[in-house]
Amino acid sequence: MGESLNLLPASYSDFRREAERRLPRFLFDYIDGGAGAEVTLRRNTADWEDVKLTQQVLRDASKMDCSVELFGEKLALPLVLAPVGMGGMTARRGEVQAKRAADAAGIPFCLTTVGVCSPEEVGAVSDKPFWFQLYMLKDRGVVTDILDRAWAQGVRTLAFTIDLAVLGTRYRDIRNGMAGGLGPWGKLRAGPIDYALHPSWVLDVGLRGRPHGLGTVAKYVAGTGSGNVANFMQWMAGQFDPSVTWKDIEWLRTVWKGNLLLKGILDVEDAKAAVGIGADGMIVSNHGGRQLDGVASTASMLPHIADAVGDQTTVLVDGGIRSGQDLVRALALGAKAALIGRPWALAMAAGGEAGLTRYLGLMKQDMRTALGLSGAINARDVGRGVLLV
Repeated sequence: MGESLNLLPASYSDFRREAERRLPRFLFDYIDGGAGAEVTLRRNTADWEDVKLTQQVLRDASKMDCSVELFGEKLALPLVLAPVGMGGMTARRGEVQAKRAADAAGIPFCLTTVGVCSPEEVGAVSDKPFWFQLYMLKDRGVVTDILDRAWAQGVRTLAFTIDLAVLGTRYRDIRNGMAGGLGPWGKLRAGPIDYALHPSWVLDVGLRGRPHGLGTVAKYVAGTGSGNVANFMQWMAGQFDPSVTWKDIEWLRTVWKGNLLLKGILDVEDAKAAVGIGADGMIVSNHGGRQLDGVASTASMLPHIADAVGDQTTVLVDGGIRSGQDLVRALALGAKAALIGRPWALAMAAGGEAGLTRYLGLMKQDMRTALGLSGAINARDVGRGVLLV
């Protein structure tokens, strides 16, 4: 896993560097990149780093506990593996491997509508529940069928992404011919040289990891043959519904019986509207800096949203979380848990399930250090008191 470094990976940047070595350029850029000049992408990480923890010593840390309870389920860490489009391309059947790693770590995995693996394939990993992320499609019959399939696999928490009315302008994807990540793959600039430079990926994922379609929507896409990715992407691009409003969430609330989270809240008034419409929670998110460049970071908006609605709903956060210290920072600013997307996908690319398992273990170790030296000891006790203001 770390042969190019001659060192064991110890941080997010180590896994990222190894993933860049292993993945074809177009795929690494798709996962790693953001919208526009990537200002928001950089803010997401930098603003977490600027949140200062206190150091409070001589507290009894012998019974330290990183666990939290979320929607009636005990999590070993306040962490969820976020939905990542085409995350299954980072390693062979990547979402299946990620589910196994999440199960072992005692945290939820969230499968995306645009994942390589289907809900049925992910559900077959174990009887431990996973989450599902939904994009609102124009064909509401397809939406209800997808939800029924997810429910049949034990999904009880649905994350509905609400910040994709239009696709973000992603320069890296444009340069690679991916047209914002959802354009026809027939225009990819990847060629024989790029693939020749990544033989392990070609063998493990390109050849042995088939089919390469989008598992959740495969049954609805005509003419996919053995899994023509261009057909899948073109169908999905035509299915995204830019007319979605709060009325559609009211409809979704009537057809989904489980927990409903709105993913993409970055405004206090929107947060209040989410509570009013009956959502069970929200994910403070700017789509990982992949949609509107120049908006606020999630770290900067989280405390405002948590102060406004945190006592009425479950507030989660994603974007820029890279370490166990960041998890403590997120709890301190009002989140019940955090989600990571790029980190799990790049750790998976760097070393498969074993790589992701190592990364999650490092996050837990880092969180224990932050808890033990900030005076909080238990994740459930973390509040603003652990911050230096």
